[in-house]
Formats: sequence, C-alpha cells, structure tokens
Amino acid sequence: MTGDGEAAPSCDSCVTCGDVAARVRVVGLLPDGLALAGTGAGTEEISVALVEARVGDTVLVHAGEAIAVVERAGA
Repeated sequence: MTGDGEAAPSCDSCVTCGDVAARVRVVGLLPDGLALAGTGAGTEEISVALVEARVGDTVLVHAGEAIAVVERAGA
C-alpha cells in the first residue's frame, strides 16, 4: 500500500523483490546507500543502507533491501 491508500505497483521482473531473500553479489556502490547487484539474471539496484557492503561482497536481499552480508569479498 502507498501512503494514500492505493496499492503499490507490483514488480514481476526483479529477482530481489520476491517473497524470499536472494543472495546477490555487489558489483558497484552508488550514492545514498544504494548499490548495483549482479543477480545472475542481470543487474539490479538495491539498498545497502542497513549493512556495510563492499564491492564483491555477497549480500542477502529481501524486497530490494540488503539485510545481511553473507560473504566478504576475498574472504
């Protein structure tokens, strides 16, 4: 739902917005707590505001939000 009582538009094309969390690799950092993630099906913009992600890290993403770093780059 949006703030005005209308349903939010659905997204049927992105991997990271499904009902389950997905493991993705951070391929680039963007301003404002955002990043580019390689999903295996392409690249998607995600939020990394809740985690300390670096390029090359694997993060767990749910609804477009990285919720955990599961593997550090080079580790």
